[in-house]
This record gives sequence, C-alpha cells and structure tokens, in this order.
Amino acid sequence: MPTSASLPAPIRDSWLPHLALGVTGHRAANPAYSAHAAAIAAALEALFARIDAICAGLPGTRGPVRLHSLLVDGTDQVAGELAHARGWDLAVPLPFGAALNCAINAHPDTLEDVDALLAGRPAANRAVEAKAAAIRAITAGARMFELADRDAEIEALWRAHLADPEDRAAARAFDALVSDNVAFAGKVMVERVDLVIAVWDGKVANLPGGTGHTVVTALAMGAPVLLIDPARPESWRILGRPEELGQPVDPAEPADPDRLEAIIRTAVNVEGWSPDLLARESWRPRSSRVFALYRRIERVFGGGGSWFGSLRLAYEAPEAIAAGSGAAMIAAARSMPGGDPRIALKLAEEVMPMFAWADGVANRLADAYRSGMIVNFVLATLAVVVGLAYLPLGMSASKWGFAAVELALLGGILAMTAAGLRLGWHRRWFATRRVAEYLRHAPALLLLGVVRPTGRWPRSEWGSGGAARWPEHFARHALRDVGLPRAALTRDYLRSGLAHAVLPHVTGQRAYHAAKALKLERVHHRLDKAAEACFILAVGGVLGYLVLKGAGALGLVDKHLASDLSPLFTFLGVAFPTLGANLSGIRYFGDFERFAAISHVAAEKLRAIEERIGLLLSGTPQALTYAAAADLIHALDEAVAEEIASWQSVFGAKHLALPA
Repeated sequence: MPTSASLPAPIRDSWLPHLALGVTGHRAANPAYSAHAAAIAAALEALFARIDAICAGLPGTRGPVRLHSLLVDGTDQVAGELAHARGWDLAVPLPFGAALNCAINAHPDTLEDVDALLAGRPAANRAVEAKAAAIRAITAGARMFELADRDAEIEALWRAHLADPEDRAAARAFDALVSDNVAFAGKVMVERVDLVIAVWDGKVANLPGGTGHTVVTALAMGAPVLLIDPARPESWRILGRPEELGQPVDPAEPADPDRLEAIIRTAVNVEGWSPDLLARESWRPRSSRVFALYRRIERVFGGGGSWFGSLRLAYEAPEAIAAGSGAAMIAAARSMPGGDPRIALKLAEEVMPMFAWADGVANRLADAYRSGMIVNFVLATLAVVVGLAYLPLGMSASKWGFAAVELALLGGILAMTAAGLRLGWHRRWFATRRVAEYLRHAPALLLLGVVRPTGRWPRSEWGSGGAARWPEHFARHALRDVGLPRAALTRDYLRSGLAHAVLPHVTGQRAYHAAKALKLERVHHRLDKAAEACFILAVGGVLGYLVLKGAGALGLVDKHLASDLSPLFTFLGVAFPTLGANLSGIRYFGDFERFAAISHVAAEKLRAIEERIGLLLSGTPQALTYAAAADLIHALDEAVAEEIASWQSVFGAKHLALPA
C-alpha cells in the first residue's frame, strides 16, 4: 500500500492488499462428492486459475491470494493442495488443537490408534494412518490457528464414546461439542474472507459445522458465496443473501464471471484509493503553534491548566511507540503462552507505528480544521468591535482607519475559509482519524484472532465518491495482512490475552472517555453561561441608556449625559450581543454537549465490557472459552465502530465555513 518515504519505513514495504478466500464443502465420504470427485477437483482448478487471472489484471500491487480452510478430507484438502501449488497462502482455523484435529479427522476406531495419533506416532490401522499423513502433509505449510481451549473435554468424551460405542449419551455429547467447535472455526474463517467457495448439494443447512450451515453463516454475515453443485461442478452461481438459497435454480444458467470479477475488484481495490492519499500527509513531531485556538477554548472553559499556558503537544514518534506507550501491549503479546512471535513483531513494527503516524497526522489536521473555524468566529467578533470602536473613542474623523481594519479582519475570515476548503482539512481529518481509531484497538483484536467481518465494515458516505471509503479499505487490509496467529488457543493463552492485553486497553479507554465526557460537559456549560452573560450585559447596557435618558428628562441628572454616553452605549449594545452570538456559534460548532454524550455512551459500553471480562476471568475455568472471549472482543470492536459513526454524524456536515 503506502510507498512514500513520508511513511514509517517498515510500513512502506508491507501491507499489500490481498484477496481472501474461504472454502468449504462435502467430505470425501459424502456420496454427492465421491461420485464426482475428479470433476470437482478440475472445476476448482479452473476456478482458481480464473481468480488468479482476474487478480493479475487488476491495477496496483497486491500480495498473494490467501485461502482459508478447515482442511478436512474431501473438498477442503483438494482446495488446499491446489492453493499450495499456486503459491497461495493457506490459513487454517482448526476446530481443535493440531494433534486432536488430526486424530479426529483420521477416524480411528480404537483407543490404541487414538493414543498413537495424539502422541504423534503412526496409527496401526493403515487406512487411518493414511488419512492422518495426508492431514499432516497439507497442514505442514499452513498457518494453523488452533481452537484448543476445549480439547480436554472433547478428548474425554471421545474416549468415552470409543470405549463404549453403545453409550448414546456420550456419543451425542461428543458429536454436539465437536459440531459446536467446527461451526465456530467456520465462523472464524468466514469473518476473514471476501468470498466463500462452497461445494454443496443444497440439501442440509441446519447441521452445525456442516457445509450448509457454513454457507448460511457466510451469507448472514455479508460474505458472498460461490456455490458449486457437486453434480455439475463446472457450473456455479454466486449468492449474496440468505434468501437466495430458496430461489429456484436453472440448470442451464451459465456461471457469472463478471460478478466474480466485480467481487474480487471490490475486495482489493476501492474507487479513488491511491497510496498517495496517505503518502502525501506529513507526520510532524509536535502540534502546530498557530492552530491551537480550539484547544485553548477547551482549556479556558473546561479547566485543566493555565489559560495562557503552552498548549503545544509532542506526538509519540511511530518508531518509538513500541518501547513507549505500547510497551505493555507488546510485552503482553510476547508473554502469551504458546503465542506467535510474528504477531508481536507485526504489532511492534507495523500496526502500532501506523497508529502513531495516523494519530499524529489526524491531531494536526483536527487542530487546523477546528481552530480555523474558531478563528473565524473570533475574527467576526473583532470585525464588529473594531468597526464600531471609533464611537466610544470619539474618533469619528478616523472612521476610515477602523473600517480598514474591519475589512482586513473580514478578509482574514475569507482567507481562512478558502484555505481550509482548498487544503481539505475536514476531509483529511475525517480520513486519518478513522484510520487511527481502527488501529488503536487492533492489537486487542489481532492477538486473539478476531476481526470485523468483511461484510460488516462501515461504508462511510462522508466525502465524495469512493475516496470516502478508503480509510476502511486501508484498515481492513492492514489488519488482514497480519492474519491469524500461528498458535494454539488454550485456556492459558486466552487468560493471558484477556488479562494482560485486552483488559488494560479497555480500562484505559473507558477512563479516557469518562474524563473526556466530564470535561466537554463543563466546556459546554461554561460557554453557555458566558454567552448568556454577554446578552445580559447587552440588555443592561440598553437599559442603562434608557434610564439615563429618562432621568435626564425628569431633571434627575444632566439631560445631556445620555447623549454624551450614547456612542459608548451603542458600542456596548452591539459588541456584547456579537460576542455572545459568536460564543454560541463556537458552542454549536464544537458540539461539546453531543461529544460529551458520545464519550459517555462509549465509556458505559466499555465499562460493561470491562466488567464482563472480569467475570469471565474470575469464573470457572470451563467458562473461559474462545467463543466467550471472541464475543467480548467483537463487543469492543462494535463499540469502536459505533463511536466512530456517532462522531462522524456530529462533524460530518460541519465543513469550515463563514460564521454567518
């Protein structure tokens, strides 16, 4: 993606977008598959060749196609072998630990063979060993993400079932637990892909973990499905919604290569995207001295320091964050039992530096945009005040000089507005802030192999054309590039990740939003009171003039006093309402009250997640499953997306404009 020298060096040479596919299908023993196995393999080979050709014809540079599969026998293993031959990446979310997965899918009939396979030894039964060898061979070059948190329970139920095949209760318990894990592994796969390729006869869709169940799950999560009928594998169709499963199929209907190309193009390219969108932004180590007025307003009306103290901020350098504010997260990543060192390295060298870079750029653009609008309000007030200042000063003969200064101030408003629009401060701030916020929470997601499903990424409409969607496109591929950890997710792994990586992050963000909500509420309240005071003073000034005028008419004071002070009262009668109106304008533009409400809601959501993590960690060991942990991480991800959407709804239409 970004290639400019303005970006952090490790990022410059990585994070290429790539197409992510998932595959699911009937096992080798399924009659619909076994009757057409050779034709299915040929159809998959032709389909993969077509996909490679489409990718090669797209503009820009991209990484290899990544195929996700559970790699059970039949469709999955054939697709995996074809992917290997094409040089594609192969990612495997296993429903169990690697040893247990190999043993279960080899289908041993005896406890002796179970023991041998779990210990890594050959099974005595040749057919069983052949299946196990095939699984070992194809997984050897794959990135395996092993859902090993319930292995002990599954193994115990399996042994009980094999020891007494007539024990129906043990068989049902084993089958149910296996199906749950397979279904969840399928969900992990679907979350990460742009297209699911399914070899399915369309008959059974409600068996958890089955091909039909995975197809329905994918469609419900917004992932399109390329459906291959095993009886006619050369013909396929693409579904985009669950309701399409109930539509009649025309056997003569040809495949739709145009739709396939459109899906691939949308997945790896976005209209208006160019690496230059990021590369042209310059990261600077400190905030601007010029554009600090918005933060000055927050300081004056919200408290937290001297009114006139320095507001210049130092931004954490991208190359320093891993040893700075991100050190605890990196330490947590490196200390996870059986963790993937590659993930910790990616976080330290790519994800966190990119966050620091985007955060620093977004902060400077926010200062420019918001302070630019505050400057306009201040200049508007000064223009009115200076334009009338000749009245109380008794300098009517020099009115032209005051008018000249007023004209210069009004020119400053026009110049500031033109600069903000020409340089796109609002648009660029929106884009880089979204990138930063998606990446801020990324380590908590990536360490536990959780991502936002492709079909559920926000489709921003702020801005014009497809360029408005590039932050989501970039962030999605940046997280996807890291990929699944090569790790066995035992309960110790889950506990370590939740306790030392996720929980501290959630706690810190909850405290930040709670403090921010209180401060912004205070800013809103005090700005409101200051604007009210200005209008009260204006009313007092007009009332004072009328009292003097009346007192003069009654002979209580010199009747010329009101006339002599009339220029002053006229000045105050205009200046105070103008100041009050512009303070109200600043309050409206800053929308401090709504931002406080957004932060308050975010803090409450994070507090709920924080409490749920605490309960999960303090509960029984059996309650700590990957499904439960992933649910909490998804809740965190959803809270982030909702907070970004709420923030955009406030500032989306507030472009830099004249303070009319």
